[in-house]
Amino acid sequence: MSRAIEIYDTTLRDGTQAENFNISVEDKIKITLALDELGIDFIEGGWPGSNPVSVEYFNQMKEITLSHAKLAAFGSTRHFKNRPEEDPNLLALLEAGTPAVTIFGKSWDIHVKDALNIELTDNLLLIEDSLAFLRGKVEHLFYDAEHFFDGYKNNPEYALATIARAVAGGAEAIVLCDTNGGTLPHEISDIVTKVKEFFTNNSTTVKIGIHSHNDSETAVANALIAIASGCSHVQGTINGYGERCGNANLTSIIPALVFKMGFDCEVQKHIDKLYSASRLVDELANVPHNRYQPYVGESAFAHKGGIHVSAVQRNPLTYEHISPDKVGNIRRILISDQSGKSNVLHKAALWDLNIDPKDPVLKTIISELKEQENLGYQYEGAEASFELLMRRAMGLQRNYFKFETFRVMNHKYRMDKSPLTEATIRLTVGGDEVHTASLGEGPVNALDKAIRKALTRFYPCLEEMELSDYKVRVLSGEKSTDAKVRVLVESRDKDSSWGTVGVSVNIIEASWQALVDAINYKLMKEDLKKKQ
Repeated sequence: MSRAIEIYDTTLRDGTQAENFNISVEDKIKITLALDELGIDFIEGGWPGSNPVSVEYFNQMKEITLSHAKLAAFGSTRHFKNRPEEDPNLLALLEAGTPAVTIFGKSWDIHVKDALNIELTDNLLLIEDSLAFLRGKVEHLFYDAEHFFDGYKNNPEYALATIARAVAGGAEAIVLCDTNGGTLPHEISDIVTKVKEFFTNNSTTVKIGIHSHNDSETAVANALIAIASGCSHVQGTINGYGERCGNANLTSIIPALVFKMGFDCEVQKHIDKLYSASRLVDELANVPHNRYQPYVGESAFAHKGGIHVSAVQRNPLTYEHISPDKVGNIRRILISDQSGKSNVLHKAALWDLNIDPKDPVLKTIISELKEQENLGYQYEGAEASFELLMRRAMGLQRNYFKFETFRVMNHKYRMDKSPLTEATIRLTVGGDEVHTASLGEGPVNALDKAIRKALTRFYPCLEEMELSDYKVRVLSGEKSTDAKVRVLVESRDKDSSWGTVGVSVNIIEASWQALVDAINYKLMKEDLKKKQ
């Protein structure tokens, strides 16, 4: 039987220390429930008493029952001037009422002397009696040996003495922390091995864990090599969030443990939920998802070149190290100027468009695709626009409306006020001409509102559609204000979201193109629903 690995998530504490990462109490609870569903063993909820959000979170979690995960509160060893039973930090940990408590202490003699300003022997006492005070009052007790690897390299005897005292105090796991993130994998392996030998020589049985930071871009590698060297407890965060450059990324560590290294953990039963958990954390923290992230990124299983696509369709192993559905992700075939017949036929099948490989329309689509991309269009983030292009080439796209003219005006009537923006449009639907206007927060918003104001009485389904994202990129190779721009618009309704694209030297025209495609796509979706 393979060795079991304990997964300890610290997104709600270490992860929230990342720049621009902010979540509410309600968000923390949603993430906790998602991690529990994923099969995480321990979820570190925060530092009780450090801020109102943590206090309220632990209070609310007392009323919530988790199916598998155990909640952990985090704090430090006692203050040197306080007795354990009178130390506010230790008492706050107990007040949190969690089944697990993790406390950290100093392993690096420099920190003891310069940060705590106490003697080395005093620090050993702080570690042992803090843990001993907590031991009989909690179900699980972990000790994070802060700066352990730096401490070991500077003074190995003292670093080992600190974790020996932690074990004497009752810690069930000693977690070796690369707090500054500067240790490299070959050093991790050597030091973990020596820690194991130290405990074996002292006839001590204790779990050894790893907590690595990513300042040298080696946090995941360090965690994996530590486990290969004997650690059975690993700490990290979802998507690698954390202070400075972040923490070890559990969305990369977990699949490696399960699929590459063959270790047992509860998460392996639910690992197909990894992608959705990753996206949930980003969504709640209002942070853009890293599309290039291994395993859970949108590009992790995306294929662009026609030769790659053809090979993957015959045997996915040719260009995929695991099947994307194992972690809840999907394979994506991208449409680009490198696309061949395989890409287009794959998309056609995905959208239930029957194209025979010998049909001349296939060449027409590929030719138009290449021509559009030469003009600056890209369809990798705007697949709705590409589907409309294919349907038009096949004669399947209905003309829902016809634009006649539009005009957008900005009126800066006072220097201390935002401009007033008004969009006026004229279009025809069937035999009816519509001429309307709308005010908006900027030209694109005004144009979007005017278009839908004109069309909603003909197509009521547009009321449930909204613009969810808008991006502008100046295309390279152009000069100053004469440059072409590419506008990407993401729209959504109650069922799905879709991307559309527009290109022009005029940002308003490019936006108009993308908005028109977005509306046409929505109306096309509604037509297909009626036919099902």
